[in-house]
Amino acid sequence: MITTTTNSIEGRPIQQYLGIVSAETIIGANIFKDLFAGIRDIVGGRSGTYERVIQEAKSTAMQELMGKAQAMGANAVVGVDLDFETIGSGGSMLMVVATGTAVRI
Repeated sequence: MITTTTNSIEGRPIQQYLGIVSAETIIGANIFKDLFAGIRDIVGGRSGTYERVIQEAKSTAMQELMGKAQAMGANAVVGVDLDFETIGSGGSMLMVVATGTAVRI
């Protein structure tokens, strides 16, 4: 399935708009991840642990988005938007929301 942040796919005209699709995923960061990220903040550098959490949440949301679009009969999703928010006590959880328009090209 083709997914794109643009409103069209070059050379592939949209035959039918099937509707808006969205998917949400919420993933928690545990105390060990927080501890190691805190150490990384002190010594500097990137936090590979949190980068992996963000990648996992994004991937899960996108897979769910494509599954929902496919269930509608779509073979592409255009105008994909990803929103990232921290929620929960002290921002201990990451929410990723993926939205787009399911289309048939």
